[in-house]
Amino acid sequence: MAFILLAYRSFISRIIKEKNVQHEAEVLHQKKLVLENIKAQEEERKRIAVMIHDDIGNRLNILSLWLNNLDTKGDEVIKKNIYSQMSSLIDASRSISHSLYPVNLESVGFVLYVEELIANLSHKINISMQVMPGFEKKDIFIEVQLYRIIQEFTTNVIKHSTATDIWIYIKDYPQHMAVVISDNGQGFDYNLVKKGMGIKNIESRIKSMNATHKWKSLLNKGSRLIILIPRNHEFPNQNSLN
Repeated sequence: MAFILLAYRSFISRIIKEKNVQHEAEVLHQKKLVLENIKAQEEERKRIAVMIHDDIGNRLNILSLWLNNLDTKGDEVIKKNIYSQMSSLIDASRSISHSLYPVNLESVGFVLYVEELIANLSHKINISMQVMPGFEKKDIFIEVQLYRIIQEFTTNVIKHSTATDIWIYIKDYPQHMAVVISDNGQGFDYNLVKKGMGIKNIESRIKSMNATHKWKSLLNKGSRLIILIPRNHEFPNQNSLN
């Protein structure tokens, strides 16, 4: 009887272990699908953004210079109207390019690019960023996702919150990077807003970095998003789960 009982327990233990392995493999597979989907979207966004930035934007600039030097036979009103329209088109193409993909992020650097975003939003809300000493440049994919998350968070706060301030805190640790984004708005009920596109976009990008996160939000006490990104953000080899 003792032998049969031990054999049974061993059998049950093995079944549970196999089910756990299958579950982990399925979770990993889903995370990889999210990563591949986001990478594909980013590549397409980048292609269109670069085309707008480098081709259409440059063409508009050249046309603007040409129109500026055009002899309108003294009709300054026509010249002024044309130049005004061209300036608007140039600004619009830059805005579209920037919203599709942060084209200059790699050359400018993550921190300066976020500071540019903060400057552009300064007329709408107060945003302060603290990057602790020792911060190191990350893989471009990670930097793009982080920029998008900050952009999405601030946009949601401006649109849906009564907040007057947003704080961004970034620090590198030996095993991970910590990013904390918080505001002083009215907060929200996660269960009510978790299906919104803003929350979905943020959480999908967090998953694509193999990172963990936690929302802290209380009504009338603001909201906070804490993200921990592992140093090695690559997903483990699926065979290692077996």
